[in-house]
Order: sequence, then structure tokens, then C-alpha cells
Amino acid sequence: MSKADNGRQLPDGAIETFLLPQDGLLPNNPVLPVIVYTGALQDHPERTEQIFNDNGWLNSWQDGVFSYHHYHSNAHEVLGVMSGSASLQLGGDAGRTLEVSAGDVLVLPAGTAHKLLHSSAGFRVAGAYPGGVDYNTRRATAEDLAAALPEIAKVPLPDSDPVYGKAGPLLEAWDASGG
Repeated sequence: MSKADNGRQLPDGAIETFLLPQDGLLPNNPVLPVIVYTGALQDHPERTEQIFNDNGWLNSWQDGVFSYHHYHSNAHEVLGVMSGSASLQLGGDAGRTLEVSAGDVLVLPAGTAHKLLHSSAGFRVAGAYPGGVDYNTRRATAEDLAAALPEIAKVPLPDSDPVYGKAGPLLEAWDASGG
């Protein structure tokens, strides 16, 4: 393992990336992959929100995940599981279902649909946005899709990885994707 610029250990293979195609009324992101850091914050999941903030991902909150498909067309989002576990569906009904637990982090590029399928008691996530963007919330409607597509294309790449800072794997993965 090597160290990121913020002193956090970079993971050895605990990173998964995947693209999600458009799913009917849900745009997902045609260029940037979802990034999952399994167990990245398992040593201190209660500090998840602070770690995001320290790395420039702001306008943060703590709560659950909506139980309906939704997405943000004007901002990338990071979700970090602080407690409990859950099944999350990404990308719409034909997308991927992920089992997540305390310490896992998901970075969702603008347009990525997500919803809660079920969770354990006490499931809680922290969410944040690069630079503290004031995010919108869109749903699976034709009107939202039409408005979202040009917005997604205009969302800039973040300046830092929400967990690992300026030297984090997110920046390399998204730059390599042509974002």
C-alpha cells in the first residue's frame, strides 16, 4: 500500500469501477464510472463526513438513502456508510445491486440513479459533493431526463478524491475515462 497526500492508506484492490448505461428515464453517466471503495473507512466509519469535508467534498449530510430511483444531474456525489448495512440499486431496474456496510464508500458520477432496496436497523450514510455544490434531485420522468442530459455533460471533474485527497484513485480513474 502507498499513502495518499492526506496520509490515508491507498487500498490494494479494494476498488471497483463500472459504467452504467442509460436505463429508460434514468440517464446514469455515459462517460464516468461509479467507483466503490470497499471497506475504505472501516476503521473509523463515524468520521466519514469529516473525511469527505477535509478532502473538499462539502454540503454534507447524514441520513439514509431514498427508497426510489433518484439522481443528481448537476453534481457528483459520494456516499459513505457510517453504520449498518444495506442493498442499494444503482443505475435503475436493469442496473446493479450492491451490498454495502459500514466503511464502504461509493462515488456516483452526475446522473447515476440510486435507491435503497432494504437496510438493517441503524443504517446511516454521509453524503457530500465536490466543492459543496448545491445539488438538485431528479427522478425517473421524461421531463427530468430532458433537463438532465445537458446538465450532466457540464459537471466538472472534482479537484480531489473524497477519501484519499489530491492523489486519490478517483482522479486517475475519471481522467482516464475522458471526463
